[in-house]
Amino acid sequence: MTRSEAVAPLGLRKSTTREPIIQERDVHEISTAPATAGSLDADEPEATRREAGVAESSRANRGWWDRNADDYQVEHGTFLGDDRFVWGPEGLDEIEAELLGPPEELKGKDVLEIGAGAAQCSRWLAAQGARPVALDLSHRQLQHALRIGGSFPLVCADAGDLPFADASFDLACSAYGALPFVADPVRVLREVRRVLRPGGRFVFSVTHPIRWAFPDEPGPEGLSVSASYFDRTPYVEQDEEGRAVYVEHHRTIGDRVRDIVAADLRLVDLVEPEWPAWNSSEWGGWSPLRGNLIPGTAIFVCARD
Repeated sequence: MTRSEAVAPLGLRKSTTREPIIQERDVHEISTAPATAGSLDADEPEATRREAGVAESSRANRGWWDRNADDYQVEHGTFLGDDRFVWGPEGLDEIEAELLGPPEELKGKDVLEIGAGAAQCSRWLAAQGARPVALDLSHRQLQHALRIGGSFPLVCADAGDLPFADASFDLACSAYGALPFVADPVRVLREVRRVLRPGGRFVFSVTHPIRWAFPDEPGPEGLSVSASYFDRTPYVEQDEEGRAVYVEHHRTIGDRVRDIVAADLRLVDLVEPEWPAWNSSEWGGWSPLRGNLIPGTAIFVCARD
């Protein structure tokens, strides 16, 4: 079994670049284990399908991102840029989509980015005059945010336990961050609702749920159904002792809608970006071939009334 579609935001493959993207490990006040420990050069973990709870999923994914953030930023940094806001591998850009609202209306807004990685989206928001806060589970990802720079706060925390007061933000966003990797998405959504002000909006993108039924391959082999769309058993990679080192959770479209309702949010729109003619890139299991036939990304636009 290969890693499923949302193994990382916009897909992850081992970098062919020899030099590490960060030469100095001790960046400002953030510290973490060496990124080479248990990295992609190590023996591949066992891939399986089994249950994984909140704590196990959080621990495993924090470690996975800390180990693999360097490779991810080397491989995908050019596409992501330093200050682009891209919703998914199709290349849908917020400056065109305006899912958070017209760019000119973002000025002065307090915005929380969840699963920020190197905070490219927050950097774009800051350029529009917004006041973003970039939150990520991984210390190492936030080191990359420090490397690129920016005047906004960086917060290392779990999306299921947001360290902010009630009604702290006008908007929240997450581009392939947090939601695919948590065992209790309603907990995350309720936390987002808590920190949003009345009238606030939360927009998040995830791998389109239909992709769970297909192999994670960009070519023709990725076009044949190989698993049940309705099987919610988590995808887990585990070490020799059976400890999870990566966890991904599947939700159907209906599950996502029910989760939003259960969190007392209102679904405003569901966007399924089409693959644009200009994009010839392959990103993990995403490709022009597949993108022209089946959706790869689902973007949920929610509001707090």
